[in-house]
Amino acid sequence: MTAAPQPTQPSRFDSFAPLAEQVPHEIVTHSLVNDVVLPGRDGGRVTIALVTLDNGLDHSKPTTLGPNTLIELGKTLEVLHARAATGEINAVAVTGKPYFLVAGADLSTVKTLEDPAAGESMARLGHAAYDLLDDMGVPTFAFINGVALGGGLEIALACTYRTVSAAAQGIGLPEAFIGLVPGWGGVWRLPRLTGPEAGMKIMLENPLNGNRSIGGKQAFELGIADALFEPADFLEQSLAWAASVIAGETAVERPNAVEPLTDPAVAQRWSAAAKAARAFVAAKTSNAAPAPLKVLDVFEAGRTATQKESAELEVAALTELMQTPQFRDTVYAFLDLVQKRAKRPAGAPDPKLARPITKVGIVGAGLMAGQLALLFARQLKVPVVMTDIDQARVDKGVAYVHAEVDKLLAKGRVSRDAANRTRALVTGSASKAEFADADFVIEAVFEELSVKKQVLAEVEAVVKPECILATNTSSLSVTAMAEDLAHPERVVGFHFFNPVAVMPLIEIVRAPETEETVLATAFALAKGLKKTAVLVKDAAAFVVNRVLLRLMGEVTAAFDEGTPAQIADSALAPMGLPMTPFVLAEMVGLPVAQHVAESLHAAFGDRFHVSANQQALIDAGIKGLWTTTPDGGKEIPAETLAVLRFGDTPSTSEQVLTRCQDALAEEIGFMLAEGVVAGPEDVDLCMILGAGWPMHLGGITPYLDRVGASQRVNGKPFHQAS
Repeated sequence: MTAAPQPTQPSRFDSFAPLAEQVPHEIVTHSLVNDVVLPGRDGGRVTIALVTLDNGLDHSKPTTLGPNTLIELGKTLEVLHARAATGEINAVAVTGKPYFLVAGADLSTVKTLEDPAAGESMARLGHAAYDLLDDMGVPTFAFINGVALGGGLEIALACTYRTVSAAAQGIGLPEAFIGLVPGWGGVWRLPRLTGPEAGMKIMLENPLNGNRSIGGKQAFELGIADALFEPADFLEQSLAWAASVIAGETAVERPNAVEPLTDPAVAQRWSAAAKAARAFVAAKTSNAAPAPLKVLDVFEAGRTATQKESAELEVAALTELMQTPQFRDTVYAFLDLVQKRAKRPAGAPDPKLARPITKVGIVGAGLMAGQLALLFARQLKVPVVMTDIDQARVDKGVAYVHAEVDKLLAKGRVSRDAANRTRALVTGSASKAEFADADFVIEAVFEELSVKKQVLAEVEAVVKPECILATNTSSLSVTAMAEDLAHPERVVGFHFFNPVAVMPLIEIVRAPETEETVLATAFALAKGLKKTAVLVKDAAAFVVNRVLLRLMGEVTAAFDEGTPAQIADSALAPMGLPMTPFVLAEMVGLPVAQHVAESLHAAFGDRFHVSANQQALIDAGIKGLWTTTPDGGKEIPAETLAVLRFGDTPSTSEQVLTRCQDALAEEIGFMLAEGVVAGPEDVDLCMILGAGWPMHLGGITPYLDRVGASQRVNGKPFHQAS
């Protein structure tokens, strides 16, 4: 394998040198070329120039695309274009180092390009390189051996043909999630391969549903790839397949491929897919995030545009979006928080102090306990024992876990062997004596302090001295729970969010007497569960629920004062939150929301409103404020209105929004002053991972800085301008 060949003539990519000079510290992904000679038709030979994208680092350092990388790729492809013109090579193929094709644009580089001209230059640089793959003069192939995200997938889409490894994971176009558009041809090329519906799913639904991606098998089924091969000999199989395509021995069929310019039925599907996607984006973001709307604009224009015309739209959209505060906030949230800070949690002890966990006990056999049991068994692959007050409840809890395993098996998400092993790991007993040899026992019982104290005392009486006792409390004092135990130093808060399988956050709560070894084990356990842990001080409701309840309290207070329900519930739409406050309260459960509000009111006083109307709904057995009307709208039924009482000081939507912003700034200011977390970044991380705070807002504290609430309330922003 050789380093990238250099062009003998002046290169068009020389004009991008000033852009490259702006990022001297870029980790360059090199384009390494190796000629592969294979048997061809009638005893002839086929020469494929194989370009391997490799940054020379191990698999923990993904390959990415910055200006220097793209310039080297472009110059390499220019040389190959010249070789193809002379007949020296029959094809060009692109693959990556192990586990990666390319993981997309280098966000740490992109975020430094503050000049719009630099942003436009970056957008045009990608197109200049990828255009060579699209017009090489000989067939081009992409061998997708691993992660192919954003610009990485767009490299593959620019090629004539694509293969994919069955083991490949992380394939997608996540740009809408990070505040951009797929700017190097993806918006135009992808839906023409997969059909417009699947294109919208990859470009909008997946990014806005927790930044999901797809694997190799699904990429093949959708039509992104033309052939699927097993990982053991993926490169060899891909090269042989490419040679057979070149020789005309293999015909490539694309049943999902469409062209809206020439097929009226496809044009109608295109428009319908765009309409459905616009409704989806509005429901997800309240149209508060500009990037998804730009994706839709370019997609809709692509129905009648040529690839070159679409490229100009992509360049314009990228240039504009790279200058928006939403993009910079998203990069802060995604890169600085989720990708970096989450992996190095502030205040976490030395991991070497952690003790191994070989058996887990769970007190309780309800829904939350069942979710925990399934998670522990699947991820740790250790025995998990559930207990409850009688065997019937225990059996029901274990049966729930086994049924969930069966669902995973039916969906093909686990093998039969893995399903059998997981079922065997989860057992139950009405006796806590089964915890005698457990290393970690967590309680998941009713949110009542006296009940939890009793449970922990009963567990302490039967477990070994080094067993860690954890509580999944969402709001109660861990210190108070542990105060009557013989060994309070082994108690730690380990707060999951619902649904457990989906929500990535665990708040690890340190009580004053919690030992370092216990904390270190809790952090190691969270990592083993593939969760993100944030260290929090033992203060009422910790971080996420304290912030959410302050927010919900302000909205319910405005409602109780006489603000119409529609105004109160929709006032926060400019934030683009995942759901409105009243819908969230119904999802959490009104009794649970009221209980936490009462706990916070007891701890912090009148800052936390306890709604008499919410209590009236609970007393009447009403589960939520809204019902759905026949036309899909929402209304408050007359029988619900009959139990509610209102004041005579209504607020406007703008007043409710400002009131909530100021309340959040005040509460987070108090939390930081109290030392609940190490800094505002941890509040942001908790809200993004534990409450679905929108990524485009960049975390809650940058948002409060941007709207002026932190300055109004606290006299200073949470983040100083860099």
